[in-house]
Amino acid sequence: MQKAPHLLLYVIVALLIVGLSTACRRTDNAEGKMIFRYNECAGIGTLDPAFAKDQALIWATSQLFGGLVRLDNDLIPQPHIAKSWEISADGLHYTFHLRNDVQFHRNAAFGTPDSTRRVTAHDFTYSLLRLNDPAVASPGMWVLSQVDSNGISAADDSTLLIRLRTPLPYFLSLLAMPYCSVVPREVVERYGADFRKHPCGTGPFQLQLWKENVKLVLRRNPLYFERDSNGARLPRLDAVAITFIADKQTAFLQFVQGKLDFLNSIDASYKDELLTRTGQLREKYAHRIVMQAQDFLNTEYLGFNMADIAAPTADRRIRQAISCGFDRAKMMKYLRNGVGQPGTGGMIPPSLLPSQQGSPDYGYTYDPEHAKDLLAAAGYPNGAGLPPIHLSTTAGYLDLCRFIQQQLSLIGIEVRIDVNPPAALREQIAQGKTSWFRGSWIADYPDAENYMSLFYSPNSAPTGPNYTRTQIPALDRLYRRALLKTDFGQRATTYRQMDSLMMANAPVIILYYDQILHFTHPNVHGLRSNAMNSLDLRYTTIDPRP
Repeated sequence: MQKAPHLLLYVIVALLIVGLSTACRRTDNAEGKMIFRYNECAGIGTLDPAFAKDQALIWATSQLFGGLVRLDNDLIPQPHIAKSWEISADGLHYTFHLRNDVQFHRNAAFGTPDSTRRVTAHDFTYSLLRLNDPAVASPGMWVLSQVDSNGISAADDSTLLIRLRTPLPYFLSLLAMPYCSVVPREVVERYGADFRKHPCGTGPFQLQLWKENVKLVLRRNPLYFERDSNGARLPRLDAVAITFIADKQTAFLQFVQGKLDFLNSIDASYKDELLTRTGQLREKYAHRIVMQAQDFLNTEYLGFNMADIAAPTADRRIRQAISCGFDRAKMMKYLRNGVGQPGTGGMIPPSLLPSQQGSPDYGYTYDPEHAKDLLAAAGYPNGAGLPPIHLSTTAGYLDLCRFIQQQLSLIGIEVRIDVNPPAALREQIAQGKTSWFRGSWIADYPDAENYMSLFYSPNSAPTGPNYTRTQIPALDRLYRRALLKTDFGQRATTYRQMDSLMMANAPVIILYYDQILHFTHPNVHGLRSNAMNSLDLRYTTIDPRP
């Protein structure tokens, strides 16, 4: 078993040599066309934006559809189909003014196969009401949960009105989600449930071919309304080709052979082949591959079921001792190859609340002596008498959990690891059937509120995202108060107070703040992303290989 990684390395190197020589004899601009190729291991089951609940679906539907606003590289909402808007002083009334040059993809539902029509405010009324329709059962229905009854209407073809029940300072960011994309009633009604494989939107690309679980091809939308700073029409690519190879090692080999133009993130099966311990590209790849790294709004953590009062972790001092009892910096270096930041702050990623890092009253660092003091104060000197603590995880995080297990054993805490299939673990967590579990939270929208909603007591699982079942009355009061604030500085201060209060109670142990790694070949230019890990291909170009 110990020799397997070396065998894989030899196979990779051999295929790399063959693959690179093959790649040099071909171009990615087949017949003069720029085709961007990437693989989606998770697969795609729908192209209906109302069901774009995970990254694979978000990336695909974002190429096909558009909404009122979109997030830029800094996660700031920018005009898209809405060219401007006004928000009332009380934060309840939004008035959007739409562009008049946006058309849907050509579709026979408009009359003939080459027919299209202009997007109007009535289309957004239909699309948002469809998202909110229980019969559609969109997982994104929650996005409009604070919109008033009958609060979506069109004043005319170019003016959309939305009225909220309560102010939401991050409402524009919610509207940037693919869930809120505009869709044409005619096409949806023509295809019904099959709209999922007959998408018609306003995006930079349109559907060319979809052979499920094999390949998805999107071609350039000649009607797309956006232009670059020189006035040239976007997108610049001619097509996007997506394959669905489930095995990540195989997809990696396809990438190094030049058969794919883009690789998202890093997998344990090839991270040591590609990266050094400090997260740099290994020398043999330095001139063949371009790596782009940026913060990712994803916090990885270990969560406690606070409702399990019989567990030894019901004592806050035990939870705090665990949080002080393992070396996050060493964990990141040897198990993550330096990808990400050690979780020494709160739940909210530092890119959303930078001031949290380094504060003396915030988060936990490696301090085994203090951990022992906490154990002793809890009645378990050096762990004597402390029952074994069970940690539930999945196979993908087993190495991290074993590292923590080994480190905690040095201070007298015995950890037993229970490995579960991902779906089974999610169900256990939702139903409160595990006392200690590995979890993560990727932001749905770029606002600190999204992270603090995990600890707001009315959101307790199974109906809400408060999987730890935390109940802190002072935090609940701050949460409600923050929703009424519109000033960013005031809101940031309040959320920092909430995060600090939550961390003092220790319902979670922060492992690390994740990082996005995008890998391309040197001939790929103009790929854009942000801390939500978006895939913006509007400005991407591909040079012919030599």
